[in-house]
Amino acid sequence: MGAAIQFFRGVDEPVVPDIRLTRSRDGRTGQALFVFDEPDALAPETMGDITGMFLVDEEGELVTREVKARFVNGKASALEATFTWKSTTDFERFMRFAQRYAETHDLGFSGQGEPEPGQDDT
Repeated sequence: MGAAIQFFRGVDEPVVPDIRLTRSRDGRTGQALFVFDEPDALAPETMGDITGMFLVDEEGELVTREVKARFVNGKASALEATFTWKSTTDFERFMRFAQRYAETHDLGFSGQGEPEPGQDDT
C-alpha cells in the first residue's frame, strides 16, 4: 500500500502539495504546512464538504482538522492544511508517512535543502 492524502475518506487527492516543515529548537514539536494549488477537492461538486485532511499509509491514518481554502477573485484556488505534532514520536510517525508519500509519488525528499545520502544535488 502506498501513502495518500485525502480530504474525503477513500478518495485520494491527486494534486501533490508543497510541504514546509517547522520544528521547535528541541525538535519535539512542530508543524507541516501543506499547500495544494487547484486540488480536485475544490471541484464545485465537493465545495463545503471538507472536514479535514487525512494522511493514509500502511500504519494507519494521521488527521488534521486545520484546513482552509485560499481565494483569488472570490474563487477558491488552493487548500492549506496544517498538521501539528507535539512529541518526537509523533514527528517520527509523520516523517515515515512523508517518506512513503514521496516514494509513492516519485518525489525527491530532503531536509533543509541538503541532498539525502545517495542523492546527488543536480
